[in-house]
This record gives sequence, C-alpha cells and structure tokens, in this order.
Amino acid sequence: MAPERTVHYADSGGLQIAYGTIGDGPLDILMAFEWAANLDWDLNDVRMNRFLQRFSEYGRLTVFDMRGVGLSDPVESLPPLENWVDDVRAVMSAVGSERAALIGHGHAAQLCMLFAAMHPDQTAALITINGYARLRRAPDYPWGFPPEAAEVFINGITEGWGTGVPLGVLNPGWNEGLGPERLARLERAAGSPRRAALKQRLVFDIDVRDVLPAIAAPTLVIHTRENWFARLGHARYLVDHIAGARYLELSGGDHSPWATENADELSDAMEEFLTGTKGAPATDRSLMTVAFTDIVGSTEMAADLGDRRWRSLLEIHESVSREQIDSARGRLVKLTGDGLMATFDGPARAVQCMRSIGDLLEPLGLRIRAGVHTGEVETIGNDIGGIAVHVAARIAALASAGEVLTSSTVRDLVAGSGLVFEDRGEQSLKGVPDPWRVFAAH
Repeated sequence: MAPERTVHYADSGGLQIAYGTIGDGPLDILMAFEWAANLDWDLNDVRMNRFLQRFSEYGRLTVFDMRGVGLSDPVESLPPLENWVDDVRAVMSAVGSERAALIGHGHAAQLCMLFAAMHPDQTAALITINGYARLRRAPDYPWGFPPEAAEVFINGITEGWGTGVPLGVLNPGWNEGLGPERLARLERAAGSPRRAALKQRLVFDIDVRDVLPAIAAPTLVIHTRENWFARLGHARYLVDHIAGARYLELSGGDHSPWATENADELSDAMEEFLTGTKGAPATDRSLMTVAFTDIVGSTEMAADLGDRRWRSLLEIHESVSREQIDSARGRLVKLTGDGLMATFDGPARAVQCMRSIGDLLEPLGLRIRAGVHTGEVETIGNDIGGIAVHVAARIAALASAGEVLTSSTVRDLVAGSGLVFEDRGEQSLKGVPDPWRVFAAH
C-alpha cells in the first residue's frame, strides 16, 4: 500500500499537531523525527518514502511533526514536558490507537522515552535512533555539547538554515549523488532559521535522565558509530540506564535514519525487534522502461549563475519534469541533483516524455541529455535496481546536449510510433557485459 499523502491534525491543548498514516498492519507504530521534519516532505521524498514504506509491510505507521516543527503549530517557549507527552496521546487518540510501539529520532527520542515512562500501558515497545537523554554537557554527563559549542551550533543554524549546510554537516553521506538542495528544501520546510534555532535552544535545556529507570517497555537503542553530533556515549548511557535495553551500533556518521548508508540494515533490525522476524523488502521483477536525464554543463552553469538563480532553475526543472512524467503515465523514482530517474509502462511514452522535457527546458538555457532502455527491473520498495537500470544510466552518459539516446530494445518496441531513430553503432557501456547498439531518437 502506498503512503497516504493526506496530512491530518490532532488537537492537543489548543495546539494542532500534524500527522499522517501509512499502512494498515496489525501493529501500531508511532514515529517522530526531530526538528528537521515536515510531513509533506517526508511522505513525498523518494528516500524517506522508501524508509517509511517498510513499516507498512507489518504495521500501521503514524508519523507526526512535533510541536514547533514542520506542519505542527510553532512554540515560543519551552512548555512542561508533560505537554509534549499530551501531543503523543492526542495523535494516538486521533488514529484510534490504544497501544503503540514508539520510535523517536534525535530529540524526539526524549519525547518517546518520557511517554514510555509515563504511560507504560500504552507503550508496546520503544526504539531510539541516534537519541540522547540530554544534549548539553554536565559534570556527570561528558558526552554532551559544552556551552560554547552549543552556542556555535545554534549560531550555525541561525546563519545557515535553509541552505542545506546544517543538515549536510549532520548527514555527510546524503550529499553523495544528490547534492545539498534536497536538504535545503527539508530545512525550509521544517521552519524558518529563527524557528529552527529557537527549537534547538529549547532542546539543549531538556534532560530526561531521571525517567530512564522507569521505562519498562522492550527497548532498542540504535546509534551510528561516527555520529559527531550525538556521540556514542549518549547511546551507551541509555543502554546502561534502561532495564533490558538492546543495543545496535551501525557504521557511518549520518544522523538522520533515512540518510544513513545502512538504512536497509536499520529497517531490518527494527522489523525483527518489533515482530520477532526479519523480512526482506518486498521485491518484484517486471518489464519496465527506465529513463535517466541530467543537465549538461550544470557545474559551470551553477558557478556562473550563483546559488540563488541556479536553485530557482533547478526548481523549475523539477516542476517541469514532474508534470511531463505524470502526463506520460510515468513515475519519478528519484531526483539526482541535476537530473532524474523515471520509469514508464511504455517505451514510446518514455522517449516522447524525455523529448518534451528537453524542449520545454531549452529556452531557459537548460539543455538535458537522456537515456532510455526497456528491460527487466527489480522493484524494491519505492526504488528499482537491476541491469536494465545500469544500461539506461550508461546510455544517458553517452548522449550529447539535447539528445535522447535509446537502446536497440526501445527502438524495436516502438515501431509505428512515428519516432525516427539514427543508428549510433555498438557502444561499450561501463560495468555492463557485452556492447549495446545505441540509437538517437528524433
């Protein structure tokens, strides 16, 4: 079942808390991300979507924006912690959940731990991901931020929020292949720089160490090993002070669970912990047409135009591409910074769509190149893989500005479509066995 893209609101003492649900399995799961969150973004981003979709294979997942974050009402001062717990109860009531497994990331782990301690009858299990009992250093808590470092971090948020830099620093692996613009959009969706800095300042004042011994629910503490923001000492403290807590340490330094290179391992571990079994992601193989594009000379254009104008052009590129792909009954699988990957149920529609995108963007100075191939594709959640994907990507890399190159398979399948093809001969595709005959579509 695909994620429900409708956002709902629960009333919590006069504040509105945004939430959405995914799946309808027997296990109720409630998840919250820390201050860099926005339900509209979470439910529509490819990588996040894939991360969330795994839960729908065995449960009903409710994701909510904490107060002060994303689509929920903002806060101007730190309320009593029990008010934050009331937000969880309000969301659970709104979805008709009497008992749920709680998953909290970062600061949201503090909220989930407090709820578990206060309402054990409503807590089936507890998972923390890169969480902590407190974030500020204390004489008996050496893993937190010292006061001067905390101020430097808050100033960095004030000055850089909305550019992708703060979240890029927290998630070094995210920028690989995708670029900072995705993180910049998430930052802007989560809140303004002032709002983000205020929320982070409030987080530094929260301490839930005293409630840890009262947590009776089965608990799994997950932490990334090279996480500089939330050091390993935080996780070990939780394990030492929550009775019977299990511990999973993942390699890598990304702070956000959907950004980590071990997202699948993380999902497997949570499923095994919550259900007692570890299932593989749903996989399927079918014939699909895969298309790749990228903008020719994007690096030089970005340098010439400056960040602001280049960001504006990329947003237009994304909007135009989405509209054309939707019109061609295709699916945008992912954006790749200055390009995209999409699938179609027909090769002619794929080729015509790529040509349309190029024609619409060229007057803006954006010249794209594209590659199209039809073959057997493995579907894993919302992502795709297999040799057909690699073939399409390698063919796209051979194209010149304004060109749509295809495999011979595509050429053979679109007879009668009116498309004209120019033979470009056999080409060796990096990492792909045997040469492939490539054609330019006109």
